[in-house]
Amino acid sequence: MRARALEQPGETPTSPEAEKRLATLGFREAAGVGTAQAAALFPGISRAGVTMGGGLFVGLTHEDAARYAFLLATPIIGAAAALKLPELAGPEGNGVRGPALVGAICSAVTAYLAVRFLMRFFETNRLTPFAIYCVLAGGATSIYFLVS
Repeated sequence: MRARALEQPGETPTSPEAEKRLATLGFREAAGVGTAQAAALFPGISRAGVTMGGGLFVGLTHEDAARYAFLLATPIIGAAAALKLPELAGPEGNGVRGPALVGAICSAVTAYLAVRFLMRFFETNRLTPFAIYCVLAGGATSIYFLVS
């Protein structure tokens, strides 16, 4: 595992230095982060959370781990959209194209704002609040399903 240098003051997550750190991520480290992402196949596990955790484990900074997690999601989201677009364009899409378009626009705006917030959050904070939330929500849900 390689240790990553911390960002310099005034460096943005999309600066050439940050780009270089992600571009020089080794194959083993990238495979490790991608493998961690597979844990999201279990119900209730956050894909972004385990991917960021995997990034931190291989030595990425919090900002780089978050950025890498979002970059890893892009091809999957694009492939899912490409798979559904023909269905939406065909006769099965009659009556739902308008609501689907509004939903896609709202989803895109919300995702942009959430990612922007998280990237700013990770400039000065850590994943600890998210981890605590996941443990508490998962524990409460497990208890609820055990007693019901």
